[in-house]
Amino acid sequence: MEFVTGAGGRRLDCVRRGRGAPLLLIQGMAAHHALWGAELLSALEERFDVVAYDHRGVGRGDRADEAFTTADLADDAAAVIASLGWADAHVFGISLGGMVAQELVLRHPAAVRTLALGCTTAGGAQGIISETSRRMVEAIATRDVEHGLRTSFEANLSCRYADRVPAAREIYRERALAVRMPVPVVLMQWAAAQAHDAADRLLTVDVPTLVLHGTADAGMPVANALRLAELIPAAQLELFDGAGHLFWWEDPVRTAALLTAQASAWG
Repeated sequence: MEFVTGAGGRRLDCVRRGRGAPLLLIQGMAAHHALWGAELLSALEERFDVVAYDHRGVGRGDRADEAFTTADLADDAAAVIASLGWADAHVFGISLGGMVAQELVLRHPAAVRTLALGCTTAGGAQGIISETSRRMVEAIATRDVEHGLRTSFEANLSCRYADRVPAAREIYRERALAVRMPVPVVLMQWAAAQAHDAADRLLTVDVPTLVLHGTADAGMPVANALRLAELIPAAQLELFDGAGHLFWWEDPVRTAALLTAQASAWG
């Protein structure tokens, strides 16, 4: 465990594993580095110098008391890359983190070597964030931990995965509670996600881009991925059949293989 530096010198919590090409992982709403899971991180560290950091206000990092946008969070990501001494990085952002990754490549294009956008949306009038996500945020806002865990588990993982992995709920509970996640920060993240709109600017993205999405994603419908793949020039769309929002939990091997293949092809 260590810290990296976000915009304005803000201290952010992170984990760092492996050696190789730089890979920055950007988590989603109400999430943190532990939710990447050991399975994915172990697969990635064979090829990458992996840094998974937490958004402002999460974990042991500095407090976040003022509202922020996905652009503000993108400035954090750019500062993290610089603070690590990297000239640029392969970037993988999921959900809210995918929105942040879009803003990162638009605001700081030289910092992004390749881009992978998972279970996310371009936002705007045609962006779809489901009522399932809204119910999850409402459950978290009650501060009833068990209610929040039940609701977020159902929003994030497919029924198929839950049936296949008997201990899935216990694993999810342990990882979700491993890092402090203040409710006010989650609500500010939700507001930032709802306000996100990069659709009209994505045509200018000129780095190799993967769009990854589970077809059974209850929180962020797969139609968002189809739209992203149309908006970003030459984007490669990869769907995870039957997987939920946390598709990399359900298929960490394929997720790592796709990220590795993209990095190998583009340096």
